[in-house]
Amino acid sequence: MVDRKDIGSWLSGPDTSGISKYPGERLGLPESGPGSVARAGRRILAICTDWGIALLISNFAFAGNPWATLAVFAVEQTLLIGSLGYSIGHRVAGIHVVRPGGGPAGPLPALVRSLLLCLVIPAVIFDPDQRGLHDKAMDTVLVRM
Repeated sequence: MVDRKDIGSWLSGPDTSGISKYPGERLGLPESGPGSVARAGRRILAICTDWGIALLISNFAFAGNPWATLAVFAVEQTLLIGSLGYSIGHRVAGIHVVRPGGGPAGPLPALVRSLLLCLVIPAVIFDPDQRGLHDKAMDTVLVRM
């Protein structure tokens, strides 16, 4: 026989106890302010700035070759994120790339992350913590400065 408890379990809705309340909560990051996950607006500003710089360099040095622009972008991302933890666009937007524990990304993760970013698709597929596949693959996260 069906009991009231059986019906009440599905009427109350799905169990949301395992779902985080804000992006970065599962990573131990604050909800807002320095150290919180960088939101889409800052990311878009950063990538547009970096791509603009790559276009300028490509136009002057390689006659605007699109593959050269992509290569300049990849080199900029790899060198700057691997050494400083941020690109010029990231600095303008006030964000940087770190490991979830707070450490720097490092050169090899920066290289792989940059190559995946150049493929575009990994960068536009996000998880609940707003990390793209390129960040998940290298165990990095973009946080506010």
